[in-house]
Amino acid sequence: MFSLHFTFTLPSMNLLQRIKCFVLAPLLLTLLTVLSACITVGPDFEPSKATVVPNSPDAWSAKLPHGGSLSSLTNWWAQFDDPLLTELIAAAQTQSTSMADAALKIAQARALLVTANATMLPVINGQASASRGTTMLGGPIVLGTTTQAQLQANWELDLFGGLRRANDAATARLAAEVAGWHAARISVAADTANYYTNYRACEQLAKLATADAKSRDQTASLTEQLATTGFQAPANASLARASAAEGAGRAVAQQAECDLIVKAMVAITGFSETDLRHKLAKGTAKLPEPQRLTVKQIPAEVIAQRPDVAALEMQLAAANADIGVRIAERLPKISLSGNIGPLNFSYSDGSINGSSWTVGPVVTMPIFDAGRRYANEQTAWVAYETVQTKYRSQVRAAVREVEEALVRLDSMREREVDAIAASKGYHVSLNAAEEKYRFGLSSVLDLEETRRLSFNADNILTALQRDHVNAWIALYRAVGGGWDASENAQPPNAFPNPELVKKGNQP
Repeated sequence: MFSLHFTFTLPSMNLLQRIKCFVLAPLLLTLLTVLSACITVGPDFEPSKATVVPNSPDAWSAKLPHGGSLSSLTNWWAQFDDPLLTELIAAAQTQSTSMADAALKIAQARALLVTANATMLPVINGQASASRGTTMLGGPIVLGTTTQAQLQANWELDLFGGLRRANDAATARLAAEVAGWHAARISVAADTANYYTNYRACEQLAKLATADAKSRDQTASLTEQLATTGFQAPANASLARASAAEGAGRAVAQQAECDLIVKAMVAITGFSETDLRHKLAKGTAKLPEPQRLTVKQIPAEVIAQRPDVAALEMQLAAANADIGVRIAERLPKISLSGNIGPLNFSYSDGSINGSSWTVGPVVTMPIFDAGRRYANEQTAWVAYETVQTKYRSQVRAAVREVEEALVRLDSMREREVDAIAASKGYHVSLNAAEEKYRFGLSSVLDLEETRRLSFNADNILTALQRDHVNAWIALYRAVGGGWDASENAQPPNAFPNPELVKKGNQP
């Protein structure tokens, strides 16, 4: 690195020279500023070209879901008509470590943006010093104290736009972190809703298991009485007791599964288990019922409202700006520096006071660095291509997630109709089998087989209804939860002094 320093010490100039300096300095500064505003190295980011995904679909391949239309997903959880669900989601978002980490990343990105903004402006520092020693004053050497105060200023002119590119990169990274926070917020909401839905379905399955165990126990008691009087074989009584024991064990296992889900909900929401169980007891075994939303937009419009895709687009813009930063590092730099301040030397016979100030440009030119800066530039190009590959991959993954959710929804809709019919049919058959058994017209083996089929049909229906609700939640997550890039919501604790960031740089 080779530096040329041009420093003008004004106190040594005559009056005419000072006047020329004061006239020429603003003209030179204006010229350099105009030049720096016109030259910007590195490629400009063009989203319409950079975010093109080869072979992206123009329409959905999967069948779109039927039902009503939801104009906005912003308050989608309120459409479930379940206040406890929205309360749990709000609590989970407060306790979420992923959202806390995302808020920290926003604060760090904002600090980097403040640094990038500050680099484009002059830096002024104050310095004061005091020392004691000997000094030769035109003859004798005297002992005295020297005190000095100075204001030092330095300003790097953005001659080739490298600083502006750094600012663009910092701004894009801040926007990416804000989008990442929204992605975490949507993910936490969907996870909490899944836990809640699974618990309500688990309650239904527990009720079914308990009712089935009670019915099996009644059959076992009846069979025991009939076997005692000789109307049933002892083997049938043993079969009935085994069936009752199986049903009781299944009911205990199902209740344990519900308790495990409660533990998970305690962990994600931060509620105490006592409070949570008290809240859950108000709506026992009732599945949330989401309104049916339709996905009529083309894939490109849907993925645009996914914060994870938006975050990658912003990271792509930042990587593009980094290329300009690396190119600028290989070019000359011009800085204006100067200082001003009083000087005092005190000794036994008196004191000497004075002041001086200097100003001048510093030109820094890279001459030899063994290829380090060129390697950094090439790395920036590779980093850009890597982020572009990640963006395209994420877009394809987003389309896949929506398509899969649509396929599941359509499948659930058709299967639920058949499951309801099967459940009703098996219930009728079970009632008939129980009546026939009471009157001795069928065996206990036939009764237990019919009971097993009916119980399985009820379980399948409940599980299908649970999965149907979870499929709507998956679609909500897949389409980005209704998030929009113009949304200004941010974590309140991400940056305690937002006024330090220029308003124009707010995402």
